Amino acid sequence: MFHSLGRYILLLRLSFRKPEKFSVYWSEIMREMVSVGIGSLGIVAIISLFIGAVATIQTAFQLISDFIPKTVVGGITRDSTILEFSPTITALVLAGRVGSAMASQIGTMRVTEQIDALEIMGVNAPGYLISPKIIAGVTMIPLLVIISVCLGLTGGYIACAASQDVSTNDYLRGLTDGFNPVIATVCCVKAISFGFVITSICSYQGFYVNGGSLEVGQSATRGVVWSCIMILFCDLIISRLLL
Repeated sequence: MFHSLGRYILLLRLSFRKPEKFSVYWSEIMREMVSVGIGSLGIVAIISLFIGAVATIQTAFQLISDFIPKTVVGGITRDSTILEFSPTITALVLAGRVGSAMASQIGTMRVTEQIDALEIMGVNAPGYLISPKIIAGVTMIPLLVIISVCLGLTGGYIACAASQDVSTNDYLRGLTDGFNPVIATVCCVKAISFGFVITSICSYQGFYVNGGSLEVGQSATRGVVWSCIMILFCDLIISRLLL
């Protein structure tokens, strides 16, 4: 375990060495940003709308009574969406979509000796292959989380308009009442941390794969599993430290 941790830290150090040619790295960063951000927008939008709607319906079912103001539903939906649902569920979904693709791509390059060819030509392979992915992850995943929050709250509004258990005016009033800016800070910290975890762990699993196509698939699976575990662990630590 300590050997794997040492290799992981060494790989990160090599990934952020000074690039040989910045323009080449910049084009890779842009390509990875499009892949991570635009490529994941559809699945994130669908999941966020439904999660926001379900969270609102369930909160209304549990809390509506004559003694509880109906605006509470909007406040609880807002806080739970910003603090937990959007950053964590979005990250878990992206670990499966983005993380597995990164591990498979780098693993395929390893088993076909393309990484060895880069190193022979004097290219810093970790920097060329991994740093653009990490930069794209910590940049685009927070943006996807922000979109997820907006769509989740929109899904809650749609659920209120459709069910009439809570009026849309009460829901909107609940979204603005008693807002604590610290929950937005926690959401951003989680999103950035999750982006780093997904891209770095999956890239590590792909970079050190040995064997053939079977091992590439296994490395992608390990990358997703370890990413999900570390996402939940980071979620716990960040919530404990910042809340």
